[in-house]
Amino acid sequence: QVQLAESGGGLVQAGGSLRLSCVASGSGFSINSMAWYRQAPGKQRELVARITSGGGGTAYGDSVKGRFTISRDNAKNTVYLQLNSLKPEDTAVYYCNQGRTTGSGYVPYPYWGQGTQVTVSA
Repeated sequence: QVQLAESGGGLVQAGGSLRLSCVASGSGFSINSMAWYRQAPGKQRELVARITSGGGGTAYGDSVKGRFTISRDNAKNTVYLQLNSLKPEDTAVYYCNQGRTTGSGYVPYPYWGQGTQVTVSA
């Protein structure tokens, strides 16, 4: 069983930055891919960024490319998401997830944290 705990969200003005963190408990962190998703009110949860187990491979959703950066520290069982140049449309609850990377993309495991709220004001 994996438990995930996100933190770092908050209220920020457009153009500002935040750094989200997600600490994973349980075994297997360093051998699994990790990802960040977000869900805005009335919208489906979307994949924002993902990173392979060793950190050498990353991928981003089109709406955040060039603005967000995912990274991980396997010694700390932690994955990060740096959010820069924030826009009001980035407002959402952000969740981290553990999963695996396949030839066709990212497959999430059914482990989710409570999420952290990011609100961007215009």
